[in-house]
Amino acid sequence: MVFMFISTMKYVSFVFVIAFGVLFFSSCDSKRIFEKNQDIPEAGWKKDNVLKFDVEVKDPSTATNFYVNVRNADGYPFSNLYLFIKTTFPNGKMSNDTLECVLSDEKGKWLGSGLGDIYDNQILFKKNVRFPMAGKYSFEIQHGMRIDPVLLIMDVGLRIAKAE
Repeated sequence: MVFMFISTMKYVSFVFVIAFGVLFFSSCDSKRIFEKNQDIPEAGWKKDNVLKFDVEVKDPSTATNFYVNVRNADGYPFSNLYLFIKTTFPNGKMSNDTLECVLSDEKGKWLGSGLGDIYDNQILFKKNVRFPMAGKYSFEIQHGMRIDPVLLIMDVGLRIAKAE
């Protein structure tokens, strides 16, 4: 009985240490201004499934870097992913960009960090830019591939971080 109590306490302590470590390291990203990822359905990413991200900018004087996060499975049939990114500014003006996300090298080796058959990439979209004004910005990301739906893209996200 005493042995079971000690084993249980060791297990609880181990779980507590792991949980604390995850929380500690995930909250240490002092450069992050905004980051959110959205899951893509298993049935594939359809062109009409536009991912939306709303960002409230309080300090437009800060220089920032914009990244697009892409998680793909090993069986993704292409070496890249084209994205259309629409930005709506607080004053209603809009801008449209096209971004090629290179996901593998010329030999077919997946880029980014991988765990098993899943690969995470953080692609630089805009470097060292300042928001022109404070307020709410909306970002819409849509795939620009010729096939529809795009299979084996797991999730896509937007990250805005303070520039170095």
